[in-house]
Amino acid sequence: MSTKPAPKLSGTQLIHGDDDHARSEVAPSISVSTTFRAVNPLEVHDAHQFDEYNPVRHIYSRYTQAVSTRAERVLSKITEGHAITYSSGLAASHAALVHFKPKRVAITDGYHGCHATIQLYKRNRGGDLPLISIDDHFQPGDLCWLETPLNPTGEARDIKYYADKVHAAGGWLLVDATFAPPPIQFPFKWGADLIMHSGTKYFGGHSDLLCGVLVAPTVETWRELWHIRTYLGNMMGSLESWLLLRSLRTLHLRVPRQSDSAYVLAQWLAKAAGGKSADGIPAGIIEKVWHSSLQGVDQRGFDPKTQLEGGWNPTFALLMTKEAYATLLPHAVKYFIPATSLGGVESLIEQRIHSDPGADPRLIRISVGVEDVEDLKDDLRRAFQDIVKHPKAKL
Repeated sequence: MSTKPAPKLSGTQLIHGDDDHARSEVAPSISVSTTFRAVNPLEVHDAHQFDEYNPVRHIYSRYTQAVSTRAERVLSKITEGHAITYSSGLAASHAALVHFKPKRVAITDGYHGCHATIQLYKRNRGGDLPLISIDDHFQPGDLCWLETPLNPTGEARDIKYYADKVHAAGGWLLVDATFAPPPIQFPFKWGADLIMHSGTKYFGGHSDLLCGVLVAPTVETWRELWHIRTYLGNMMGSLESWLLLRSLRTLHLRVPRQSDSAYVLAQWLAKAAGGKSADGIPAGIIEKVWHSSLQGVDQRGFDPKTQLEGGWNPTFALLMTKEAYATLLPHAVKYFIPATSLGGVESLIEQRIHSDPGADPRLIRISVGVEDVEDLKDDLRRAFQDIVKHPKAKL
């Protein structure tokens, strides 16, 4: 098993982090109202005052509403910043671009959806947005867009290195930490200027909501992001906010288990990499396994386990030796569901090319759920044994 330190996430914060905004009901109600009754200025002396960060009343649901405010309070406590929610991860990424107004964006690999959002933002600027690599030289006004761990491989990148590099040039660092939610990784500790999550994934955790999250280091930055969200109109709906708050209550139970199981599976599968036979996995099936726990220390001295202080990322990837194996595997397993996305309580598996046209057709991405890890190993072992005998695999 993993020797990582115990998770730091507090179940007390997850359950009670929004108590200041709670009412008499134990489970919060879903408000379907878009607008709210104004207070009588003859009865309330501060009737015209409104604090969007800490609302004691609501005006219009595009500004604030009760359940999304509560979810943001919980997220703020566990991310060590000031969290604001959006209708999807890509809505959050677009809001980040509007906030920074970068002169250039440095981005290398990672989620293809963020690349597409950046291209749309670039088009809205008349094409005036040079894109560079994160390993190019930076200039003032650059935004380094660092996804770590990386989608789809689950490999970690050195946040502090890129933070120091871009800050020295007068730029900013955004960290997409979707693959490593609390308690796994805390990007502000390593120099991030803004943290992004697709809350659809681990914060949601049940494959039933779309959500994006930006985490700001100060309330002042949060208020600017709130202003942008208000007039982009990309806030979460009431039902999705309620589902998010419900899901956050168990984050400390779900993510550490997923992390531990992913570590076990990645280490086990790595024994069969290079086409070797191992523990019932037939020879000639797996070419490579990617996971942060398999990286080791790089030439600059970066050790992923230092940055991933609360566990290993629960999503990783395999490279099969044949495209046919990658096509067959997602449909040969029993407990892994053949579907895109990640972070849910159910384990997911996909041939990545079906959702990312630029992926190697041999690449398999695995999102580990909360099932018993030995059952997941048995499921994969049997599936490997079946696909190697499949007629299509012999073509």
